[in-house]
Amino acid sequence: MPSYKAPLENIHFVLHEVLDVAQVAALPGYEEATPDLIDQIIEEGAKVCEEVLFPLNQSGDAEGCLYENGVVRTPKGFKEAYRLFCEGGWPGLVADPQYGGMGMPHVVNCVLQELICSANMSFGMYPGLSEGAYRALYLHGSQEQKDLYLPKLTTGEWSGTMCLTEPHCGTDLGLIKTKALPNDDGSCNITGTKIFISAGEHDLADNIVHLVLAKLPDAPEGSRGISLFVVPKFLPRQEGGQVKPGARNGVSCGSIEHKMGIKASATCVMNFDNAQGWLVGEPHKGLKAMFTMMNAARLGVAMQGLGIAEVAMQNGLNYAKERLQMRALDGAKAPDKAADPIIVHPDVRRMLLTSKAFTEGARALSYWVGIELDRAHKHPDPAIRQEADDLVALMTPIIKAYQTDMGFEAASLAMQIHGGHGYIWDYGVEQYARDARIAMIYEGTNGIQALDLVGRKMGQSYGRLLRRFFHPVGAFIETHQNNLQMQEFIFPLAKAVAKLQQLTASVAMKGLKDSTEAGAASADYLRMFALVALGYMWAQMALVAQEKISAGAGGRVGFYDSKLKTARFYFARMLPETEAHFRKAMAGAESLMELEAANF
Repeated sequence: MPSYKAPLENIHFVLHEVLDVAQVAALPGYEEATPDLIDQIIEEGAKVCEEVLFPLNQSGDAEGCLYENGVVRTPKGFKEAYRLFCEGGWPGLVADPQYGGMGMPHVVNCVLQELICSANMSFGMYPGLSEGAYRALYLHGSQEQKDLYLPKLTTGEWSGTMCLTEPHCGTDLGLIKTKALPNDDGSCNITGTKIFISAGEHDLADNIVHLVLAKLPDAPEGSRGISLFVVPKFLPRQEGGQVKPGARNGVSCGSIEHKMGIKASATCVMNFDNAQGWLVGEPHKGLKAMFTMMNAARLGVAMQGLGIAEVAMQNGLNYAKERLQMRALDGAKAPDKAADPIIVHPDVRRMLLTSKAFTEGARALSYWVGIELDRAHKHPDPAIRQEADDLVALMTPIIKAYQTDMGFEAASLAMQIHGGHGYIWDYGVEQYARDARIAMIYEGTNGIQALDLVGRKMGQSYGRLLRRFFHPVGAFIETHQNNLQMQEFIFPLAKAVAKLQQLTASVAMKGLKDSTEAGAASADYLRMFALVALGYMWAQMALVAQEKISAGAGGRVGFYDSKLKTARFYFARMLPETEAHFRKAMAGAESLMELEAANF
């Protein structure tokens, strides 16, 4: 049977010792988010994930969702777990107190998302989609829409969705056919079919608030003609001063998908048949509003990759310590036993350390982006808000793509460590590979993330976004380049950064002449960028570990020593991958594009 324990010591290390999360409490509106309160919230969240959500993960996968005559039932135990989740106030963790939320920083939500995704990724889809709907309405909805829907989304009484994809179009949303015909009362009748709608229908909440992309009759062609509408499953009505679900709207679930993974998450075909909806924001500006949801969702999906990697690694490590097979190459390590535990073998250690170096580095990177998101929203200085927003925009496609790629790889490595037992259901790790695979696809495939990075983020404002990353990294290198203890990390990091800057200039120049050149380099460029970013995180963690060990480590020498040795593994075995990605990206588009499609 699989197991999971929230990695609280590692979480606290990143938040307090590497990133100094106390800085968040200095931001207006976050004064109550002291380090002590943040720790209390995280520890309570860890209990919910370990004791309530994780025990339902494997059984939910086995049972899946049941669809009958337009009704979707979630697996046994999910309704009770969702009720407890809502009673704890977790759906409103970062929601505005004006609408009943806790008003906590986004970085705290990053931690909770990681914990939920490790414990039960399918369950996390339901509140995750609601959070995106909340954010879109909060930023783009009318005051009437906010007052009507946000309190319900905050408590979890109502849940939310984002309805983009149609049978004939996914990434190219300009091709959507869903129509919105205006009514005299200011509403619109929405007609069309949406597919791959996560949490589109279920039995957890009293109502489901769909945010739907559609086109008005006077819409321009392409993506410039898309509008966003809020379309509730049940039309809200007032009763005794309270908002309650009223008459059924023209929204129905046509079917649910039978999927490779996240089987306890209902992925629905949603039919809108003259459903009453209301415009969110301005006409024909729906894509901008929907991107509010998509960018938040991409950060959430990045945490799915991290969460799956963590739980997969934990189970691979547990198995490697217990499974006895052969003797160590340099002699028996457990002579009292019939064989040594497989953790003594170099290749098993390679797999474990790859997962460990990724998860701990990605955790630091994700939480850094979370803190910058808080600065972007709350800092009193507009210039600092802009800088932070730039960094978040730059890093979003990078962490979404890299962390989901590596989440799947970590799950695959855990299966490999288990050998044949990893391929069967009983041990649980094959589920992690199945669940992780979708994260590389939805909210924009990882190839689309790479195109977003080179096509939009790289050249935006003459490279302003790139400077938000290169400047702090360069400053860190300059500050510590004469520290003898840090040279084993600083020199390879400086070399990798210089190579990344060289590649950036090359891709930008080639892309100006031929956009295909930028597209051909994009995937390798993104992967190289991610590896350098993790190198920056690991250099910072190594610095903290060295300082703590020099100061006596407070009885935690083993913990900090583990950080140093994992940092050395990363710099010796993972950062060098940047050289290969550099060469592939520099190779140009010709080898990719010269073969005629007919001759494949």
